[in-house]
Amino acid sequence: MKKIITRFAPSPTGYLHIGGARTALFSYLFAKHNNGEFLLRIEDTDRSRSTQEAVDALLDGLKWLGLDWDGKETYQYSQASRHQEVALDLLTKNKAYKCFLNQEELEVLRSESMQTGKPIISKWRDVDSKEHPDLPYVIRIKAPREGATIIEDKVQGRVVTQNNTLDDVVLLRSDGSPTYMLAVVVDDHDMGVTHVIRGDDHLSNTPRQITIYNAMGWETPVYAHIPLINGPDGKKLSKRHGALGVEAYRDMGYLPESLCNYLLRLGWSHGNDEIISKEQAIEWFNIESIGKSPSRLDFTKLDNVNNHYLKLADNNRLLEMLVDDSISKKSKSNILKGLDSLKQRAKTMLELKDAMKIYIEEIDINIPTELQDKIISKQDLVQEYINEVFLVTSWKKDELMSFSKVFAEKNQMKLGEVSGILRVILTGSNASPSVFEILEILGKESGIMRFKNAYNS
Repeated sequence: MKKIITRFAPSPTGYLHIGGARTALFSYLFAKHNNGEFLLRIEDTDRSRSTQEAVDALLDGLKWLGLDWDGKETYQYSQASRHQEVALDLLTKNKAYKCFLNQEELEVLRSESMQTGKPIISKWRDVDSKEHPDLPYVIRIKAPREGATIIEDKVQGRVVTQNNTLDDVVLLRSDGSPTYMLAVVVDDHDMGVTHVIRGDDHLSNTPRQITIYNAMGWETPVYAHIPLINGPDGKKLSKRHGALGVEAYRDMGYLPESLCNYLLRLGWSHGNDEIISKEQAIEWFNIESIGKSPSRLDFTKLDNVNNHYLKLADNNRLLEMLVDDSISKKSKSNILKGLDSLKQRAKTMLELKDAMKIYIEEIDINIPTELQDKIISKQDLVQEYINEVFLVTSWKKDELMSFSKVFAEKNQMKLGEVSGILRVILTGSNASPSVFEILEILGKESGIMRFKNAYNS
């Protein structure tokens, strides 16, 4: 059985788009499910728009997502001589021709094509090579004029294109540089790509690319054109919908495994399973379960998925992502002890980073103006609490809660009222993990100091 080989072939003209990330994910999973290879090709033929910064962003984004490609990435521009070789071979075989149309003539043909809906066919298509003038030219494919090109697309189904609607696409420009249409075909063939999984915005290119495959006598790959991702409003995803690059989602506090899980479920399903690990995804993935309809980006669902993976995440890994060398060893220890509770309610790493501040001794707790009245009127009560809690010998959350229950009853209060006041002082918020857990983690000295600081600042 022929080895399955897929590829991801982005253009380095910007960041790794979220739609591109999903395409890479699907290609990766299909290859791994079939014990095949997942290759990476950087399509940098457009030298005016390709930048090293964009290449680095693409590579970093894929690595961050855990989509490791097999072998070394290839660069399309470095294969330009091979692309030229194929174009000249097609010319020799009379499968392509030299076109000497000048810009003015080409504009006329384009205008006529727009008005009639007919393809652009150059007058040079059937001119004998001996009659060629000594002028600049491009090389065009001789697209078939009869019959139809049929694509048995694994997602879209059977797609039929009448050949008399196909343009004679340019293979080599007048400066000898290859076009995308030629380069992508040659590269996929030379790399042994068996399955091309890409966005359905490329579907119109496919019959033209198959023309090149057929002209060279090459086997065409299996195609799967997946629907695009729409914005939350159901319209085409664009910058107005917010962050679109993978690195932006990372900066917004999403874990790579969360984003992969979420993207997997955007257009693909396995029963009613919502949470799918990477190992399960590789085991279960198939092209047949990709839907035909566009998916809609939903940040609420992404937040829920991310919360799930935050709960599962190793605390030492989270700590490394959350803190830097400016945080003391003691504070790092506090955060590590408190992470199990903190990550239960956090939807993103940003929320987790904000919540962990309660354990950083180098940071003064800021009590918002709207909560200050809650503690100012209770200063005497808090001072009494400080004096008595200081005598508690076992500084553990259960003992601290038991003491606080007795203290509340003595002052004719409910435990929730007392803990609510303590929470504001300890965290600057009305919501947090158990105040008694916080006190245990901070320790007696730091905990009591925080109570005192609330009234001395």
